[in-house]
Amino acid sequence: MGKSREPRISLFLYHLFKWSVVSPMLHSYFRGRIYGAEHVPHQGPLVIVSNHASDFDPPIVSCCVRRPVAYMAKEELFQVPVLKQAIRLYGAYPVKRGSADRSAIREAMAALDQGWAAGIFLQGTRTVDGRIPSPKLGAALIAAKTQAPLLPVSLWGTQAIIRKSSATPRPVPLTIRIGQPIPPPRSTEREELEAVTQQCVEVIHAMHDLGR
Repeated sequence: MGKSREPRISLFLYHLFKWSVVSPMLHSYFRGRIYGAEHVPHQGPLVIVSNHASDFDPPIVSCCVRRPVAYMAKEELFQVPVLKQAIRLYGAYPVKRGSADRSAIREAMAALDQGWAAGIFLQGTRTVDGRIPSPKLGAALIAAKTQAPLLPVSLWGTQAIIRKSSATPRPVPLTIRIGQPIPPPRSTEREELEAVTQQCVEVIHAMHDLGR
């Protein structure tokens, strides 16, 4: 049986980073609005699924769900000694290029067993409009194997934070909507995984369509 909460040091660092950097930026600079935070289970394994349009999305999601979220990160980042320890404590886990699916699933399941929430972007990469045209089945597979519920999250406006002509974040308005937890697939059969994945996409798109 896994743990019900993340390691204490990770919880401490999460709150430190959230209240000193992410939350002030989200609420003051981006005028962030958050809906549905009451839907988030405060402890226990949880697979958070969302759309993805910006490098700012992982800390924004983690801030809004009010608990640390473990995300995959490039293996190269773990070759830097001090950075390696820091991002590990924040919940990041390495994924090798070319074997992302296998290693991501294995590492995400390990994080869930340690009491983390695991964050998965359903598209697998950023999209220019924040939509999910070709969702991957990895999140549903992880949920099926661990029987962790899936939590749909919609990020509206993050695609406009950075323009190609400038690396400076723009003070665009952001809206984050969190849906009701969705039960995990009953099996790892492809049809079951596809059905639950599509359910997650439809909920996220419906929340995204609400706009600001």
